[in-house]
Amino acid sequence: MEQLPQEGLALILLVFVLGMKHGLDADHLATIDGMTRYNAPVNPALARFCGVLFSLGHGAVVVAVATFASWAAKTWTAPEWMESFGVITSIFFLSLLGCANLLAVLRTPANQIVQPVGVKGRFLGSLQRAGSPSIIALVGALFALSFDTMSQAALFALSARQEGEFWRAPLLGGIFMFGMLVTDGLNGLWISRVLRRADRMAIIASRVMGLTVATLSLAVAALGAAKYCSPAIGGLMEGLEMQTGLAVFAAVCIALAAGMLLSHRRADKVA
Repeated sequence: MEQLPQEGLALILLVFVLGMKHGLDADHLATIDGMTRYNAPVNPALARFCGVLFSLGHGAVVVAVATFASWAAKTWTAPEWMESFGVITSIFFLSLLGCANLLAVLRTPANQIVQPVGVKGRFLGSLQRAGSPSIIALVGALFALSFDTMSQAALFALSARQEGEFWRAPLLGGIFMFGMLVTDGLNGLWISRVLRRADRMAIIASRVMGLTVATLSLAVAALGAAKYCSPAIGGLMEGLEMQTGLAVFAAVCIALAAGMLLSHRRADKVA
């Protein structure tokens, strides 16, 4: 399992960036999209905060698991095979999500808004049609019951065990949740804005975002596969988790800004 830096500021920044990167998971985007669309016609105020509520529920589980794992780590150590299993699983699902979202952009008719595609959300059924803050947070909590999220929580617990400071695990979990809240919150606001302005520019903006998510998912999967298969590449990328996360976040922010600018300019012309 990768190591976290122990210096205070570097540690906080890296965990925050990891949270932002995690919030850009295509499954998160797709599920928040679905809940925002469901609530937009009947409760626009709630629709704008679907991303925030989702990330709060998701993050609460991360904090709880990190805290428990920090305590349990005193008597239990994860087997070596779990790291390889986690990497391969992550690469597989990122590739699947990247291809699915790319196909969604290509197959969506030119006069319709592109909807992001997820995998986990398909197993939640009617829960995606959540119409109350508590149910939306519950959906986020259920999403945390996955290998990638559990591995992040275990990483925070490992850092706490190395330093012998139990309180570090829930603190790092909280910082991770805050980073995720930023990206998921922005995503919810973005979708509600696009739905209010379902014009030509909003349609273009949704395609920009869809292509960005697909490209980043495939790029991160390819990078992960290269690091796993080539020790030399893995050595070159050692310690660059923060830069990679910031690059991913910056790319999506640019896509969001471009989409909002396009829809705003269109609305001004219509007015």
